Amino acid sequence: MEYRQLGRSGLKVSVLAMGTMTFGGKGIFGNVGSTDVDEARRQVDLCLEAGVNLIDTANVYSAGLSEEIVGEVIAGRRDEVLLATKVRLPMGPGPNDAGLSRHHIVSQCEASLRRLGTDHIDLYQVHQWDGITPLEETLEALNMLMNSGKVRYIGASNYSGWQLLKALGTADGRGLPRFVSHQIYYSLQAREAEYELVPAAIDQGLGILVWSPLAGGLLSGKYRRGKQAPAGSRLLTEWDEPPVYDEEKLYDTVDVLVDIAEAHGVSAARIALAYLLAKPGVTSLVIGARTTEQLADNLAATELTLDEDERARLDKVSAPPLIYPYWHQARTASDRLSPADLTLLGPHIG
Repeated sequence: MEYRQLGRSGLKVSVLAMGTMTFGGKGIFGNVGSTDVDEARRQVDLCLEAGVNLIDTANVYSAGLSEEIVGEVIAGRRDEVLLATKVRLPMGPGPNDAGLSRHHIVSQCEASLRRLGTDHIDLYQVHQWDGITPLEETLEALNMLMNSGKVRYIGASNYSGWQLLKALGTADGRGLPRFVSHQIYYSLQAREAEYELVPAAIDQGLGILVWSPLAGGLLSGKYRRGKQAPAGSRLLTEWDEPPVYDEEKLYDTVDVLVDIAEAHGVSAARIALAYLLAKPGVTSLVIGARTTEQLADNLAATELTLDEDERARLDKVSAPPLIYPYWHQARTASDRLSPADLTLLGPHIG
């Protein structure tokens, strides 16, 4: 297992992290999985044996049940793992049961600590933007938790580029702690993160944690043009996260994935994960699986390296269009571009 530094922090995390959205299966989260305690223990055992040192969860997953299961299965071996969880989304019907106010952050941190059975959270992430709470209030609450020892590092998730830079600028201007990471959706199915989020993370020294690197299973090789979806699947029907705006492009991408996978004698999922692990700025991929077999296959992606031609084929078939102002910058600003700029514009400059 390879370990990469998480942003500008001194923390090193495994290039694959364990995602736990499937733990519990309560409410809408039953659409993605219903892993019970025994299966969760088997999966955590497998991850630890493979060298995974980061487990990612959220208070909202199965209304706290995911955190409870994580806490139960790591009991007695807390020091072997880094725990990441999140706050922001609704945890009740009240007017203060969501958001990034000081009230909600502090109360939910305490609740997460109880469910996880621990005295500290290694990486506490704001799960989504809150446009009505002042950033100063949010960051001061997080700072208070860090000063108390209940939180060690803070990160963001699902911010836009301007929201992320506003948060970092506010932290710098007020002498408050900065986010060390940004957890984002990024996959061969949708590479929009390359417009703003990847360059911003590189420029600002944030680690990138990727959620759903297999696009919720769409890149597993089981979804093919003209073929019936796997039994029990809700993707492309009732469950629309991540959304698919261009099914033909998705199927074109999967065709290339499967072709490369067959040449290596491995699954399409391993190819998709190996592709992302080689992308600029990526620190760790958060992988979750319904079964131990799926998880074992995903973990094997760390043993695979794609050659230049294979990466180029996947780049070409999945490339997002160069939207404004980037096509203009590629034409007129190519003489003065930073490494962050070049992550997007480099391939478009002759």
